[in-house]
Amino acid sequence: MTSIALPLCFWNVGSEDRTTEIGEVINAYLDKKSDLEDHTVHLLFSANRWEKVPYIRRKLEQGVTLIVDRYAFSGVAFTSAKPGFSLEWCKSSDIGLPKPDLVFFLQLNPFSAAQRGEFGAERYETSDFQTAVQQRFDHLLLDASIHWKVIDASQSIEDLHSQIRSYSEDVMELVARQPIGELWK
Repeated sequence: MTSIALPLCFWNVGSEDRTTEIGEVINAYLDKKSDLEDHTVHLLFSANRWEKVPYIRRKLEQGVTLIVDRYAFSGVAFTSAKPGFSLEWCKSSDIGLPKPDLVFFLQLNPFSAAQRGEFGAERYETSDFQTAVQQRFDHLLLDASIHWKVIDASQSIEDLHSQIRSYSEDVMELVARQPIGELWK
């Protein structure tokens, strides 16, 4: 899925896993094969993250660094971009998830995102909706409890790789022996 905002979480966490029973329901919804009420969809995404917590904790306790595409931040931004949803309500079901040590926010303008292959194939891939999602991410980026790195995603793949690798190596050294934090607590 291409979107304007692609946070990657680097820890010493999972994201949506479309292979679980919950993940299959989410996949059908995103592929426009089924319709679900918006509160239900948000809570399913959160439940999908929670079902991965034992695996996440086990790996982190083994010293494995996990790199996760999207995670709770996308769930909050996408749902709160819909009418009638607040950031606080959207965050509430993810309070206590393993907290990332670093979150990359790969920023890309809506026009550039729309030019990428297969944009529009999934339910939330419209320029208007992506602009609303970007506004919600702008609010999330103000959260000083999260270690954010905003990166211009219009760079070459090589430049992005280099920048992400450098930040990742720095944070992995810094947090190697720290306990696993809890998100939004």
